[in-house]
Amino acid sequence: MNVTLRRSLAAAAVVLTAPALASCGFNYPTDQVYTPSVGVNDRDGDVDVLHALVVSGAEGSGTVVAALVNNQQEDDALTEIAGSGPDASVTVSSAGSVEVPGTELVQLAEEEIGVEGESIAPGQFVELTFSFQNAESVTVEVPVVARRGDYAEIPVPSEEPTAGETPTEEPTPAE
Repeated sequence: MNVTLRRSLAAAAVVLTAPALASCGFNYPTDQVYTPSVGVNDRDGDVDVLHALVVSGAEGSGTVVAALVNNQQEDDALTEIAGSGPDASVTVSSAGSVEVPGTELVQLAEEEIGVEGESIAPGQFVELTFSFQNAESVTVEVPVVARRGDYAEIPVPSEEPTAGETPTEEPTPAE
């Protein structure tokens, strides 16, 4: 094989592999935290509020769902969740404070924290503030989702049918 042909083949090999090598690098979207879910995340404080949302079984009421991750060694506690900003009229009920042990995760769906207000309807967003005993408060706009699909098992405030009515089941979309 002559020298010119070898050089041409080597140059072609470099040109063909350059795009593959150019795709290597740092700080690409695959290096970033990405949560493909409906809920919102706030990782700015000592306690992370992750996958926060409201699951609604009927307009006007629902259940707060979120995971709390305490980034500190010392224990903390969620003392209150309240509507804030334009949703200050939203009321949130709970059985008291929720302990958030140091460096651990607590799932609020298990606490059955009810929420009521006009803005609680699937497809809407509601502004909630999570207040802690030690950590700074976290305010997030959380989506309100219908109690179906992945959220069908989340307990929501019970609806007692009035006399003469029978409860109706909401149809679930075909998957």
